[in-house]
Amino acid sequence: MKQEENVNFLTKIAGIFERLELPYLVTGGMAVSVWGRPRSTADVDVVIELESAGISGLLEALKELSEAGYIDEDVVREAVRGGGEFNFIDGATGMKIDFWVLGKGAFDASQLKRRVGKNVFGQKIYFLSPEDLILSKLTWYRKSRSTRHLEDIESILKISGSELDMKYLKEWASTLGVSEELGKLLG
Repeated sequence: MKQEENVNFLTKIAGIFERLELPYLVTGGMAVSVWGRPRSTADVDVVIELESAGISGLLEALKELSEAGYIDEDVVREAVRGGGEFNFIDGATGMKIDFWVLGKGAFDASQLKRRVGKNVFGQKIYFLSPEDLILSKLTWYRKSRSTRHLEDIESILKISGSELDMKYLKEWASTLGVSEELGKLLG
């Protein structure tokens, strides 16, 4: 039931992004469920391209979504200013969305350009491409050493492996310094 609630919540959030014309992509466990094996996740992770001028509109739309919702405007402004994270919690359902402000680097731009739209319950939702999800998971693995990231990657390779752009994957793995880890998973 939790996964279905997350998906319903995500379709509402995607509708807000569309209305406000905010570029975004879904990552984390929800994206793993699209490109690999379905797995439960406690929240929804979204990378969003957000500038200071768009903060007020997003805050208003999220408050309209849930009167019992919680979001800290100061944290949002700091995340946009410094490139970071903020979250929104729907107090009525307990659903949580983690927003990661899109960075300014070449890999960030590539991820947004390569996002993939999927129709979910009549709403177009943009997901991180499977290649970029693998690269992102490898980067997170390097930082945290959490085997969950490796399990997610193995799942994506098993389910979507034949459709992956291996040239893109290997080139960016080299640039990001995760070629060794990728090689072990591909080997």
